[in-house]
Amino acid sequence: MPSKKEEMSPEYKLDYSKAKPNRFAKKYQQIQRTVVLDLDVAENFPNAESVNEALRFLVRVTRENKANLQTK
Repeated sequence: MPSKKEEMSPEYKLDYSKAKPNRFAKKYQQIQRTVVLDLDVAENFPNAESVNEALRFLVRVTRENKANLQTK
């Protein structure tokens, strides 16, 4: 049984003026993301590599189309 000293308080007053920037934030942004594909979409991709290839193609085409529209 925890002693009175070990019990959690219902509320804590934290001094955020002493907080430091998260040194892991930049690295976290580089971490792989996990997404869940709907079944009908997933049936068209045998593995992660094929999904990434398709998405890179889509990004490239979208950027090219956007650039073409801006130059007209």
